[in-house]
Amino acid sequence: MAKRKIRRQNKSKRKPSNKRSQKTNLMRAIAGLGVLIFLVIIAGVIARHTLLRKHPIEPLVKPRTTKIPRFEVYPEKEVPPHKPIRKPVPAIPKELPKIAIIIDDIGYDKEIVEKFLGLDTVFTFSILPFSPFQKSIARSIHSKGLDVMLHLPMEPNEYPMVNPGPGALLTSMSPDQLIKQLNKDLNSFPFIQGVNNHMGSKMTTVSTQLYQIFSVLKKRKLFFIDSRTTTETLCKPSAQLLQVPFAQKDVFLDHIQQRDFIRKQIRRLVHIANSHGEAIGIAHPHEVTYDVLRDILPELKKKAILVHASDVVHIGT
Repeated sequence: MAKRKIRRQNKSKRKPSNKRSQKTNLMRAIAGLGVLIFLVIIAGVIARHTLLRKHPIEPLVKPRTTKIPRFEVYPEKEVPPHKPIRKPVPAIPKELPKIAIIIDDIGYDKEIVEKFLGLDTVFTFSILPFSPFQKSIARSIHSKGLDVMLHLPMEPNEYPMVNPGPGALLTSMSPDQLIKQLNKDLNSFPFIQGVNNHMGSKMTTVSTQLYQIFSVLKKRKLFFIDSRTTTETLCKPSAQLLQVPFAQKDVFLDHIQQRDFIRKQIRRLVHIANSHGEAIGIAHPHEVTYDVLRDILPELKKKAILVHASDVVHIGT
């Protein structure tokens, strides 16, 4: 009887020990499972991060640029006209000189373009590539029988502090990169007949890259007008070498947006045209520019014939 009691006591002592060990094993199993899950999650995060770095996910719809870019970088000292302004001589009957007025930086405001088109006169419009309304504006201009130009963004001296915008040609580009980007710009909207530079005070001084640009323009039978944002531009000899129809801007009309200043610049443009038979002025889509041109057009048409930009480009001159 005594032995049975002892065995029962021993059995009763072992049972709690087994329960504790089972509980401990269960906790260890849960802890191990938790660690395994944690490691799987970490591995997944690392793998996803690595894949995204190699193959970033692009948005289904690319955002459209709607912010109007900076129109131009004007030098502190105005670039003088490339044609010398001769002293006035006694007036004699002759044909009126030709004046081409190019409205630059088009593509971000349809309403101002409609206003200029509503003046029912000959302007040339130069459109920035990849601007939000480039195609519809190009169609409107072409339907009026007017010249459509590409306003080609080129690297200025102030880059990267000043960005010429989407589609810019940079001096750091290889020949293949430069030509590929130029072709993209030229294909971005229809009816392009010629090109002028947007900014470009640095790019227009690098002859090797200008040769590449003018080679493409020659193949496409396009003309080029140098906006002359620097006196050191090499566009003219480059165009002469490759026999690309060419001309140069004579006067910026509205880099100071004041009525009296714009009127003075238009008078200056007429003076140059009288001296040389033709002249090119570049303006921008400002309301004040529109207002002055609207008011001065009757007087201007008595002094000059407003023509397309394509009418004042020449080969080899």
